[in-house]
Amino acid sequence: MKILKLTKEAKESLLSELIKRSPEHMANFETSVREILDNVKANRDKALFEYTAKFDGFELNAENIKVTEEEIESAYEKIDKDLLDVIRKSLVNIRDFHEKQKMNSWFTSTDKGIFLGQKVTPMKRAGVYVPGGKAVYPSSVLMNVMPAKVAGVEEIIMTTPCNSIGEVNPAVLVAAKEAGADSIYRVGGAQAIAALAYGTESIPKVDKIVGPGNIYVALAKKAVFGNVSIDSIAGPSEILVIADESANPKFIAADLLSQAEHDQMASAILITTSEKIAEEVQREIENFVEKLPRTEIIEASLENYGYILIARDIEEAVETANEIASEHLEILTKNPLETMTKIKNAGAIFLGEYSSEPLGDYFAGPNHILPTNGTAKFFSPLSVDDFVKKSSVVYYSKEALSDVHKDIEQFAKSEGLYAHANSIAVRFEED
Repeated sequence: MKILKLTKEAKESLLSELIKRSPEHMANFETSVREILDNVKANRDKALFEYTAKFDGFELNAENIKVTEEEIESAYEKIDKDLLDVIRKSLVNIRDFHEKQKMNSWFTSTDKGIFLGQKVTPMKRAGVYVPGGKAVYPSSVLMNVMPAKVAGVEEIIMTTPCNSIGEVNPAVLVAAKEAGADSIYRVGGAQAIAALAYGTESIPKVDKIVGPGNIYVALAKKAVFGNVSIDSIAGPSEILVIADESANPKFIAADLLSQAEHDQMASAILITTSEKIAEEVQREIENFVEKLPRTEIIEASLENYGYILIARDIEEAVETANEIASEHLEILTKNPLETMTKIKNAGAIFLGEYSSEPLGDYFAGPNHILPTNGTAKFFSPLSVDDFVKKSSVVYYSKEALSDVHKDIEQFAKSEGLYAHANSIAVRFEED
């Protein structure tokens, strides 16, 4: 990792490097993604089957595209029973946390006959994408399916890649069943996003697509936005740690590496007020890398996007953290709660040395589908809110409208919209 003094130039260079990881800066993939989307939209199942044979090596057809109940039952026999217990414990925490996010419809009225409100309605059908590839993510299944379930979505459809003999990872299947997914299809990549967005003979069109994926999946979600809703365009994983001289360097090193092992483009950043901590963390990282698997990925991540920044004080560290707006932010200071109150931009905030980031990934309850690439400045973690719609409700009696109809007419005429004004005026012609 690079150890740098936190100067204005260093900060600007870092922000410039990090933004290059965004799917927005990978337009060279967009042509391929657009071709896949257009093909699936036009040829539906036929295109899905061809892409699955090409990319996954499995001959998909209308009879085997959907995972059967027998396969799911078999998956329960294949996974470790201790893992099943952990999935169920984690699911309780995730459900309890998201239950607290539920919104209710509300209405208010006056004695003049005005009735206003907001009606909250769950979406009818949601699509959940679960990636395959370099790692298996049953935790992402829980995090995507459960908020939709709590929101009251009628039908939750999941797509995930299969291997060359058509198998889907058993832990993924079990997690989907436990969380409440209604159907699972063995399709991955941009073609799965296209199927969820446009519908095919086998896979129905959904209202919203959620879940992380590779660059093709991210760009496909971006391209179909507007035809359906999406959660966000996810970039590579990232962690930022703010630490003072009281922090444990071994813990910091371990936490930085927990994200570096995700991907060669993952970022791991430490901002510390202590040069001693910076040097000790660097040594601990070197020790861990020698012992951990996925060494090649970790080393590439740290070489490209690993930074240790030495700040003048906590205020400068916090200011920089707010500019970076990291997906995961750990605060390892003498008073992490006080530091936390100054944080404005972060996907998830972890306080103290026993609140390591993987606690949030797997078990604590808050969602781990988080904004990346600085989008925590305006995006939030996946939540129950992502799966509901809000409709405004308006009722005015004749008496209530009579009091304000001339105001509305004047406003409409000022905009040159005389039919708008007439729509109000016509109700009072007799008067």
